[in-house]
Parts: sequence; C-alpha cells; structure tokens
Amino acid sequence: MEAKLWAILIVVFFLSFLTWCSVGKADTNTVTSTSSTVSSGTTTVDRTPSTASAPSVVVNNQDVCSFAATGAIQTQIFGLAGGTAIRDMNCERMKLSTRLFRMGMKVGAVAMLCQDPRVFQAMEMAGTPCPYMGKIGLDAKQAWLDNPEKRPDYEQWKKDNVVDKEIITDEELTGLSIGGLLFLLLLL
Repeated sequence: MEAKLWAILIVVFFLSFLTWCSVGKADTNTVTSTSSTVSSGTTTVDRTPSTASAPSVVVNNQDVCSFAATGAIQTQIFGLAGGTAIRDMNCERMKLSTRLFRMGMKVGAVAMLCQDPRVFQAMEMAGTPCPYMGKIGLDAKQAWLDNPEKRPDYEQWKKDNVVDKEIITDEELTGLSIGGLLFLLLLL
C-alpha cells in the first residue's frame, strides 16, 4: 500500500511539474535555428539551440539610486533566468545630503556625508571635524574623542590608535615580588 502511495505521489509531482513548465511565458524572442535531416530512413533530427533570455529590469527614472543586474543560464534541458535592482547606498547618501543642503540645513547635509568613513577622515584631516549630536567645531572634536566607537571608521581608528598594553594582575605581581625576594636571598 505504501509503495502504491509513493508511486501516486511521484506521478502527481511530475504531472504538476510539467503543467508548471508549460504555463511559463516569456517575452517574444527571435531564435534562429538550424535543422538537419539525417537520411537513414525517414528520421528527421531538429537541432534547435536552447535559449534562456535574461529578463530586462527597468530602472527608468533619472533620480533613482539603483542599477539593474540580470543573468541567465541554459542547458539543453533546463534554463534559468533572473534579475534584480541593486541599491547604491552612496548615491542615496549624496542625494539626501543635497536635499538637506537645498533646504538650508547645512550641518545636517555635512552630517549625512560624514556617515561615509572617507568623508569623515577627510573632514578630520582638514581640521573641520564632523558634527556630533548638534555640536560643531572643537566641541564636536572633543565629543568624537570621548565616543570613538560611534565613528564610521571605528575599526580602522582602533587599529591605528589603540595600543595593546601588557596588563600585570595582582597575582602576577605578588608572584614576581616573592620570586625577586628569593632571588636576592640566593645572592647573599
């Protein structure tokens, strides 16, 4: 009984797969094909090349910070195609900064750009630190020094500025003191 159930499930699966495959539709493609006739009796072999066309992803607005990426792969039996739109976060940051500047929010525009580590470092090198929680100038510089973990370039800053110091615990210090005294007694 169980084998019969498995056989029915397999047949239903393949039939549903074939139905699913036959319903798929694509854009109109022009395919050139070559067919050849093999003269061994009445056998005709059609050798049409398989095609999988990558879909077109349309991003047709000039004020959109994204670009399209598509791809397709085809074998003799199965073809697969897909596409997506990818966001450009740096473009979005620049557009937001421009909008803030046009509204008269100059500090907000600079703060938006300062989320990029490259801009943050350039501002620091120029002697005009990025704003920090409403603070600008020397107050902002001190606030960034007090809160370095909030920097966009924190990992690089930590590598450049944090020096690993050897920490001696109290247990080690006690052991060194006793060892030193024993060594001095040995010398006497």
